[in-house]
Amino acid sequence: MSRAGLDQGRVVEQAGRIADSDGLAAVTLARVAAELGVRAPSLYNHVDGRAGLMRQLSLRSLGELDEALRDAALGRSGTDALVGVAHAYRAYAHRHPGRYAATVTAAKPGDEEVERAGARALDAVLAVLGAWELEGQAALHQVRVIRSALHGFVSLEADGGFGLPLALDETFALLLATLVAGLDSA
Repeated sequence: MSRAGLDQGRVVEQAGRIADSDGLAAVTLARVAAELGVRAPSLYNHVDGRAGLMRQLSLRSLGELDEALRDAALGRSGTDALVGVAHAYRAYAHRHPGRYAATVTAAKPGDEEVERAGARALDAVLAVLGAWELEGQAALHQVRVIRSALHGFVSLEADGGFGLPLALDETFALLLATLVAGLDSA
């Protein structure tokens, strides 16, 4: 089995492909190794077991989500920025369902690198909230509200939880209008 070019980046990228195609639970060292054409013990040179692989996948996925949200907010402000960020969030969850799932678990206590990556991914939302002059705890509470609303929507959507024959894009637009109205009245 060839090991040429095997590094942590390739290992994590393959884990992300598996997660996106078959779900986060399908990511195992054996599966990643098989798809990379190596034996599972070879992966220990690049990741610290499955837990280490999942941590690296989380870090990479948080970075990707952060980039998508920042790109969506760039050059926008207020409602336009919030709507852009929300659509980017939803699009990332659609394109990368397994990687998205790797972004939603909280960092283990003391894992400052994952905590920083998670915080960076929320910075775009905090920046958008500046249009409503929210700061400190008030801003953080609103970030939680927005994240909860977006995560709830994309999770229900991914799991087929919206059974009524209504256009999901219209429902998403209504969700965003409700969030904006809440921010306007805060």
